Amino acid sequence: LAPHTHPNPHRSLLGTGNYDVNVIMAALQGLGLVALWWDKRRSLEQVVLGQVLGFILNVPSGVTLGTFTLPLRRQHWVAVRELQGTFYNLDSKLREPVAIGGEAELRTFLQDFLARGLCEVFLVVPQAVEEAGTWLRPQ
Repeated sequence: LAPHTHPNPHRSLLGTGNYDVNVIMAALQGLGLVALWWDKRRSLEQVVLGQVLGFILNVPSGVTLGTFTLPLRRQHWVAVRELQGTFYNLDSKLREPVAIGGEAELRTFLQDFLARGLCEVFLVVPQAVEEAGTWLRPQ
């Protein structure tokens, strides 16, 4: 998005990959997927996990330069995906994917991030699931 605009409003000034949510949504759309913003006022029990392909979290993260930690915070994207019944934290800052556990552990993991504040959660679903609304249990 806006590749010839300087500075590009859809990525960080340093080009370190902290892309604007519009870039992520456009990339998913090209794959027939949709990122749905999760309203924090809802209970995570309403999410029909069998209809969700994964989660993208935008979370506050510390800034480091080599071994030095700077007194700054910036937003960071984290992906979560299920594989053979286990959900994994695919944060690029981790050495390797970290198992979260099953559905109950995933809901706790997501709630912990949401409770920290300044965190956003997006559900990644196929476009047909979004259109049918089958990713959300009725209240």
